[in-house]
Amino acid sequence: MSQEESLQLLNKHRSVRPISPHLTIYRYPLNMYMSISNRITGAALSAGLYAGAIAYVGLPYLGLGDAVSASSVVGFAAGLPLWAKLGAKTALAVPFAYHTINGVRHLIWDTGRLLSLPKMQVSGITTLVATGLSTVGLVGYGIYW
Repeated sequence: MSQEESLQLLNKHRSVRPISPHLTIYRYPLNMYMSISNRITGAALSAGLYAGAIAYVGLPYLGLGDAVSASSVVGFAAGLPLWAKLGAKTALAVPFAYHTINGVRHLIWDTGRLLSLPKMQVSGITTLVATGLSTVGLVGYGIYW
């Protein structure tokens, strides 16, 4: 059998071969979304911490030390409207609360607890609810007190 005949036979068989389902019809479990979200929030929090530290240390060498002084940062934050303060606090509180609470969940898993599928599902939902409540508490703290 020549190479061209083999290719024709292969193409003929491909046309009648069943097609596997595409990934879009697969229902991903909650734990998959929570796992990738935990990694993303951890990376984002780390990037923010490193960027802030580099700016705090590096900007004075560029003659921009006043931009990161405590008085200028407080003055800038005090001049923001309430919606901007709430938005900024929410943008920081959500990943912080989620990553912290999900980290505790992982520490519980390390002890061998909550590893059955139903318990993992319940602990995932509990983590999301606790994240929401913690976020509301962190964002609301200091607004009217």
